[in-house]
Amino acid sequence: MTEPTASAAHPFRPTVSLAGLEPAIALGPLDGRYRGAVASLVDYLSEPALNRMRLHVEVEWFIHLCATDAVPGVRVLTATELDLLRGIPAGFDAAGIAEHAAFERETVHDVKAIEYVIKARIKGTTLEPLRELVHFACTSEDINNLSYALMIQGAVREVWLPAATALADQLAEMARASKSQPMLARTHGQPATPTTLGKELAVVTHRLRRQLARIKGAEYLGKINGATGTFGAHAAAVPGTDWAAVSRSFVEGLGLAWNPLTTQIESHDWQAELYSDVARFGRILHNLATDVWTYISLGFFAQVRGQGTIGSSAMPHKVNPIRFENAEANLEISAALLDTLGATLVTSRMQRDLTDSTSQRNIGVAFGHSLLAIDNLRRGLAGLDVNPTALNADLDANWEVLAEPIQSAMRAAAIAGVPGMDNPYETLRDLTRGRRIGADDVRTFVSGLGLPADATERLIALTPGSYVGIAEKLVDEYLG
Repeated sequence: MTEPTASAAHPFRPTVSLAGLEPAIALGPLDGRYRGAVASLVDYLSEPALNRMRLHVEVEWFIHLCATDAVPGVRVLTATELDLLRGIPAGFDAAGIAEHAAFERETVHDVKAIEYVIKARIKGTTLEPLRELVHFACTSEDINNLSYALMIQGAVREVWLPAATALADQLAEMARASKSQPMLARTHGQPATPTTLGKELAVVTHRLRRQLARIKGAEYLGKINGATGTFGAHAAAVPGTDWAAVSRSFVEGLGLAWNPLTTQIESHDWQAELYSDVARFGRILHNLATDVWTYISLGFFAQVRGQGTIGSSAMPHKVNPIRFENAEANLEISAALLDTLGATLVTSRMQRDLTDSTSQRNIGVAFGHSLLAIDNLRRGLAGLDVNPTALNADLDANWEVLAEPIQSAMRAAAIAGVPGMDNPYETLRDLTRGRRIGADDVRTFVSGLGLPADATERLIALTPGSYVGIAEKLVDEYLG
């Protein structure tokens, strides 16, 4: 058997390499097609954002060592010196990115390059005599763990949570607006006790808000304690300083929770906890997306036309539920990444291995797909109109769902001593199972049961559309 030639294996031979074009073409969709929906995360979870935050942590550690008099020979910094130091991360721009990249090519170490950037910036200033305070007694993970904690905290609080909260609020408004619209429920895909559309939306809202409360209360831990978490270098260099106290005040001063017991790395348990909650929030949204998709297919929602979208290149009549399908796929990708991060980050061989370094560079991708899904769901929900005609017709075609309240009324009557109420479940099963019945069938049946007059009158007046219990009240009282 002969080997296929190159042209036979892949006959298309482009004359232009896309990989060589400038500006560079994104490999992934988040930095290409969907950039607009997720660009706000770049300030927090991109590689330049990581380096900017590293500069911030290094600078603040320098300042903290001076402010706490932790090292002999330090002094109080002037306002001008503080402005100079804090201006390094604050003004980190394209030139700063290029400067760091140049140092990294020299050091082949991203954190060491951060140290060199700062030392270069203070060279020739009044801070130069204190230059060895930069990265004093630190291992790279002292800087990295604090940087990631601050980045993730910022991304969650400033970008993800506002978007997720706005979606939950939007859903709550829809729930309130449709709290009185009856809807046939389906359990196991079969007609079941009616509910209201608003109550079902309220259920999802309540679930989402519970997860949001957990995420809002998330702890962001940090440590700065040296190469294996013993403050070894600190104590060897300056044994008279209470380094645990200096470490704690520094970490808490950054707005993080101090972790006193670590190996070389902060253990990342808090990250796993956070990602689990964000993934769970996403799975609830996934449930919403698939249910709304189904309701659209049943005609319960009409998609508002005139939004500038083409549903099909071949079928002009179509308005496809693409926002919900897009959200569904992106939530699956996000959950998979978040699950992987949560599972891998909590494990580190002995005192340190480097697997977390690569893993954490995908945090932005995980949150990006989640944010993209949220954006699609918000736009998708905004394009829906409730179709009461379809909802009411579905109810009117399923009068057999009234078997439940009738047999329950018979049970209550039997308990009260009314004769002839034996075997109510079996009686209604024989009437309704495997066949369709209508309003006249139900009312004739109820009239012949021998129930007390008030119960008979109540059941004869009942319809599938009015058999919704206290659904509306539940929305009013518990949605918040």
